[in-house]
Amino acid sequence: MSVVRAALVAGGSSGIGLEIARVLASEGHSVTIVGRRPDKLASAAEVLGGSAHVVAADLSEDGQIEAVVASHRSRFGRLDTLVNSAGYGGPRGSIERIDVPKLDRILRVDLRAAMLLTRACLPMLRDAGSEHGKALVVNVSSVAAVLGLDEIATYSAAKGGLLAFGRGVQRELADAGVQVTTLLPAYVDTPMSDWVPVPREEMLRPSDLAEAVRLLLRVSPACRIPELRFERIAGPV
Repeated sequence: MSVVRAALVAGGSSGIGLEIARVLASEGHSVTIVGRRPDKLASAAEVLGGSAHVVAADLSEDGQIEAVVASHRSRFGRLDTLVNSAGYGGPRGSIERIDVPKLDRILRVDLRAAMLLTRACLPMLRDAGSEHGKALVVNVSSVAAVLGLDEIATYSAAKGGLLAFGRGVQRELADAGVQVTTLLPAYVDTPMSDWVPVPREEMLRPSDLAEAVRLLLRVSPACRIPELRFERIAGPV
């Protein structure tokens, strides 16, 4: 009898996270989706066929991160795939003009939350890795991590930190059967890109990243993919 696998998707109520959750469900995972707004989570659960476990939480709050992991563990008892897709773009503008509370929220949501959520999930991920050799952590970063974009310097720094964090954790888990992959997309057709002066038809689709996760699930444990960078046809961003 095959093992029923489980996934936790932070930022799974819409956009990239929801598309990844859809792929995970289609690949046989029981799925927990996490987001701040209960109404969006309810709509996402309907998209997923009503079978998803939904947890409303603000991942900038440490205690709520622990509650998310406890809720997932109570529901499914295991974790095979963790997706850190929660994101906050914050205000655009020069570093001189951004106020400290907004700067702190970008760092807490886009970097710190992923670090703490990963740490809290590692015991379950290690158990899954020991069982079948292919537990997976997917971090959704951005090409801003390597390009460093003006007007969103703090966001670029947070996403760059997420990339470095993924590399470091992969080294720590090299022999634990847990693989870590960071996705580095250019502009994606989601509400977070509403400000971008690029036609929607030239942007990546959330499903592009979701299909990359399907690839990660299907390659053998011998195949490690540390990073995947996605560029739009008209240019890197």
